[in-house]
Amino acid sequence: MPLTEDGIYVMALQLIDADGVEALTMRKLATALDANPMSLYHHVPNKDAVLRGVAERVGSQFWSGERADMPWQERLRQLAFDFRELVRRHPKLMTYSFGRAEYIQPNDPFWQGVTDILAAAKLPASEIPRVAATLCAVFTGLLVSELTGALQRWAMLPPAPAGSGKEIASPPSEDEIDAMFSCALDAAIAGVANHPARAKEGS
Repeated sequence: MPLTEDGIYVMALQLIDADGVEALTMRKLATALDANPMSLYHHVPNKDAVLRGVAERVGSQFWSGERADMPWQERLRQLAFDFRELVRRHPKLMTYSFGRAEYIQPNDPFWQGVTDILAAAKLPASEIPRVAATLCAVFTGLLVSELTGALQRWAMLPPAPAGSGKEIASPPSEDEIDAMFSCALDAAIAGVANHPARAKEGS
């Protein structure tokens, strides 16, 4: 099979899913592709370019469906859960990608979905980028916390007052994690619904 740029990204994603971004090297990638390491550089200049290409390839897979007939609140909820499902398919790549400011771009399906929904919520165009950025920060921050296990550890902290001895004995179940994500999403939706600029629109 001829060596191609897309083939490089496909194999790189498989290696990242298995061992993480830090373990990926151009030599390991070449070995997995049964190619000479130098031949990779005819298609990609370096590892950073490979990681960008892989992230763009995964991001392009995101699609939340055409749901323009649904209330904007339900569209936002579905978009968030669809994005979470994509993130869970490639947790090691996404944990790495979320730490990079250039991860979300204007032409990304997720960003376009968020901004379209905010327009449907009748937010003024001037406010949409700021609110969309806030929602992206909330979603990615929550997902990183879930992927790294921080959310689960925080859920096991003892309640106030400290020293009460009423510690949670076990980590939250999958259903409880889902409920925590839904709770955060409810708060985000309420924030959009109560945005002062939206209230001025009379919505």
